[in-house]
Amino acid sequence: MSRHAALVFLGLAAAGCAAVTAMPEPPEGRALYTDYCAACHGPTGKGDGPLASEGGLRPADLTRIAARNGGAFPRVEVLSTIDGYTKGRAEGPDMPEFGELLMGETVPVDTADGRPSPVPRPLAALMIYLESIQEVPS
Repeated sequence: MSRHAALVFLGLAAAGCAAVTAMPEPPEGRALYTDYCAACHGPTGKGDGPLASEGGLRPADLTRIAARNGGAFPRVEVLSTIDGYTKGRAEGPDMPEFGELLMGETVPVDTADGRPSPVPRPLAALMIYLESIQEVPS
């Protein structure tokens, strides 16, 4: 392989890796939130969606996740709750499991342990969106 061809190949490989591993932005997660979460948690995440009263207990206010965790957004707990791993341990109505969010390409998510963990892109996008709507206590 010529030097030029090798450089082109490496450039394309690097571009492909960058596209696959880029973290999602909040708008990508907002679309998923609207499709999967807003009916219970409400359009702004306050727990006041049209189906909120059907489970007996009000769904969590998702804008206060960090506030309930001493000001830090608990990425691992949020991912585990969305994917159903913590099912049965959370207070409040049972949250459905979202199998579709567990499929597809993965992105490396910093879960605060110093090692990026591969997380399905849709699940990471939803987590990023929830992190973006956290209210700062006044």
